[in-house]
Amino acid sequence: MEITELDVQDDVALRAVYDVEARANHLDREDAPQWSWQEMSGAARRPDPGERQCFFVGRVEGRTVGFCIVYLSLHDNLDKCWIEVKVDPAEQHRGFGRLLLERAVEVATVEGRTAVVIETVLPFDRVTDHRYRRFAEAAGFTLANVEIIRDLPLPVATDQLDAWAARAALKSSDYRIETHVNVVPENLVPSLVVLHGQLGVDAPTGEVDWEEELITPERFTESRAALVAAGRTMYETVAIAPDGTVAAQSTISVPPAGRLDVSQWGTFVHREHRGHTLGLAVKVANLRAVQEAHPEMRRVRTQNAETNDWMVAINVEMGFEPIEASVELVRRS
Repeated sequence: MEITELDVQDDVALRAVYDVEARANHLDREDAPQWSWQEMSGAARRPDPGERQCFFVGRVEGRTVGFCIVYLSLHDNLDKCWIEVKVDPAEQHRGFGRLLLERAVEVATVEGRTAVVIETVLPFDRVTDHRYRRFAEAAGFTLANVEIIRDLPLPVATDQLDAWAARAALKSSDYRIETHVNVVPENLVPSLVVLHGQLGVDAPTGEVDWEEELITPERFTESRAALVAAGRTMYETVAIAPDGTVAAQSTISVPPAGRLDVSQWGTFVHREHRGHTLGLAVKVANLRAVQEAHPEMRRVRTQNAETNDWMVAINVEMGFEPIEASVELVRRS
């Protein structure tokens, strides 16, 4: 196998990688959602300005059999990195994944990253013995964290949304709830990005300790613009404190036409504003806005660490059902 850096501007080469990823993602997960070509190509060509992507493709006799990506944060957590390795299921068990993984780890080592993290999504009944986990463990990775992926069928009845909102309002009446689509008002961004940065610190992350992520208003604005350019519609609901700052937030990403599943991203309440049911308030308001604007959508997907009791409790109350597991593994040097 020949491993070379991928030219992400090459439609044919990038599309071959997309197809490999789709087949690998659906191994033992035939009904799993798959992001669109528009979303994938957009992410590869206009990545988060706070990280650098090192993208490699593996080919045998000209055909793409796998790829690996190293995600290097530029401003924080400089001792860590995420990697992704995928091999076409038809080409597995031939040593290609091991070679791609070695290339990814080599890049991480050169960049001074001593903790390399990889994630794989697995059916519940295969969490301990699935070939993807066995592959990582054979390469020296150990279990770091398990997150539970949950789905909520849509639409949720309006009277149920009203009941949740009324319960949340009992303690959150001093806060103003606003939903913004794609663009967040400039005056709210500085306090909003603080919450986005703290999410990775306060949410349980298992055996890997993450530093607070440095998200500047400029980085947030560029990242959001890139997501919109890739066809996503971004819903950001915030709770605004009496002093005008963002006290809580919840983000939902609606995919381009052709998909029927939306993604519930982070929900976070500022440490100084907890105890006011703001998490439920912003999640419900965001969900209401999304399903009113996109009645064709059929489910919301989210994930949280199994030890995140606070968020798990909200998701259970709202009817999210466990579907599969996201398993994170770490290799240290």
